Amino acid sequence: MKNYLIVSTLLASISIVLAAYFLGNSYQKRNQSNTITVKGLGTKDFESDLIVWKADFSKKNLDLKQAYAELDADRKKVREYLISKGFSDKEIVFSSVEISKQYDSRYIEGINQNIFTGYELNQTITIESKNVKKVEDLSRQITELINNGVELYSRSPLYYYTKLSDLKIQMISDATKDAKKRAEEIAINAGCKLGKLKNANQGVFQITAQNSSEDDYSWGGAFNVSSKKKTASITIRLEYEIK
Repeated sequence: MKNYLIVSTLLASISIVLAAYFLGNSYQKRNQSNTITVKGLGTKDFESDLIVWKADFSKKNLDLKQAYAELDADRKKVREYLISKGFSDKEIVFSSVEISKQYDSRYIEGINQNIFTGYELNQTITIESKNVKKVEDLSRQITELINNGVELYSRSPLYYYTKLSDLKIQMISDATKDAKKRAEEIAINAGCKLGKLKNANQGVFQITAQNSSEDDYSWGGAFNVSSKKKTASITIRLEYEIK
């Protein structure tokens, strides 16, 4: 009877150990990763097809009415100059006039005083065109207006691309192919086969100047507008089952 109890206890202990082993092994296998995750890159060099150029001009006078008259005279000169360069009235956009009072700080009888020096009026001219070269040439030749007595400050042109949506679709396709190729290579080297796609996520999309030192894949993605020639890039993250 005693031996029977010993054997029964031993068998029960072995059963518990085996049950724990198989349960743990089953849980481990169930939680083992049977997927592979890769990133693909799509890049494309392109040239901007839209340019935006702005310039500012101003006048200053103690008399506000006279300042308006002088600014209006300059505005006419600017419009006539731009039309002579082949731009239409529809392409020429003048902003509203900004007015500010100007003061000089001076010491008078030991007291620091703000002395009114006149009204300064500022206006901005904007040209948006798909004729990139034409506007570039204008931005370089605008000093001719300065020589004609117009106090004009020319800003650097901004460059855009109107077919960005189509470009992005092509880049997503390229990045996806690149990611799949990487996954296939990893699977082959690991001695397994690629299964079906489980997840796909788009990463950073950005535009930088060609051959520039701009940071790659910055947070949120860069969007360069200062260079005519640009490089667009996008990343795609794919997760595949492996067999």
